[in-house]
Amino acid sequence: MYNERKTELGKIAADMRRMSYIPYSHYAVGAALLTKSGKIYTGCNIENAAYPVSICAERTAIFKAVSEGEKDFAAIAIATEDGLGYPCGSCRQVMSEFSSNMDILLADAEGNITVETSISELLPGAFTPDKLLSR
Repeated sequence: MYNERKTELGKIAADMRRMSYIPYSHYAVGAALLTKSGKIYTGCNIENAAYPVSICAERTAIFKAVSEGEKDFAAIAIATEDGLGYPCGSCRQVMSEFSSNMDILLADAEGNITVETSISELLPGAFTPDKLLSR
């Protein structure tokens, strides 16, 4: 992926942190998802007093993209204050549903990329659709 696109994703994800609804954890997370068609979908974390129904920024962006007909993802930037907010297990599983080699970019509050990895590195041996389709 071109460095300009990585930088753009990091900045957009950092900007999305402002949209977070975080009255309980006060931990703002923003996400910017790049599809293979070149579109960018954004997300932020949204908390709820009933914690299990809260949603992470990553899944917000992915679900927005899917609801618009996009299912081929190239990369996602995830921005937190310190740039070390790795995706949770639920987000990793959702990411692996759509791409086993999507780039994962962690960014800090200013949008600077701090970590570059992939979903296959973060979730080795993922349970993916091909496991069900092979039956």
